[in-house]
Amino acid sequence: MGTTVRPYKESNAAKKDQVARMFNNIAWRYDFLNRFLSLGIDRVWRKKAIRTLRPHQPRQVLDIATGTGDLAIEALKLNPDQVTGVDISVDMLRIGREKLKRKGLSDKIHLLEGDSEKLIFNDNKFDAVTVAFGVRNFEHLQDGLREILRVLRPGGVVMILEFSQPRNALMNRLYQFYSTRITPWFGRKISKDPQAYTYLHESTAAFPSGQDFLRIMESCGFQKTVVKPMTFGVVSIYTGFKP
Repeated sequence: MGTTVRPYKESNAAKKDQVARMFNNIAWRYDFLNRFLSLGIDRVWRKKAIRTLRPHQPRQVLDIATGTGDLAIEALKLNPDQVTGVDISVDMLRIGREKLKRKGLSDKIHLLEGDSEKLIFNDNKFDAVTVAFGVRNFEHLQDGLREILRVLRPGGVVMILEFSQPRNALMNRLYQFYSTRITPWFGRKISKDPQAYTYLHESTAAFPSGQDFLRIMESCGFQKTVVKPMTFGVVSIYTGFKP
């Protein structure tokens, strides 16, 4: 799987512990920076990602790496019986619960602290599992994907929204400039965590996107895998099914 990219190079802590620390550090500015740095397009990405699940009409939805709950909230448009979100960052979850309370959604979405590679749920529980900008943070990517497969019911669908590398040469150059210069600079100034938004670029660059990621999904047991690039390939939606 190549070199493991961690947020804090000076630390010997496990990647998942570093990721939890990083998101706890930036939780207070996370939602603002998402809107600001993506120019608001992140909302469009989430809407389109959830729209891919409409034909499957899932009743039980699990959102992994839920953060402050944006994708879990968007998933309510599918009219499920229940949405459950899990994340390893307690501060992200705290802000997410405050958000749900303000919106009157606390009875529709349950947010739980949890490890994506050791999910606390029974086998075959969920009709759909979603992950937005989270799989590249898994310490062991294949372990996390196998856990998703385990908790999905037979015929259930996974939808993964993740950053990817634009194929177009001009767009790729623009994207590289933005993600290596602009994003880290604003991230440092606004979040007060110097490493967090440098890690964003480094983890994206190291992530096996496109067909490479589909092959990994298939090696973990998913079938009928599909990738759909968006915004010139800056992000991609991946789907697959449990046989």
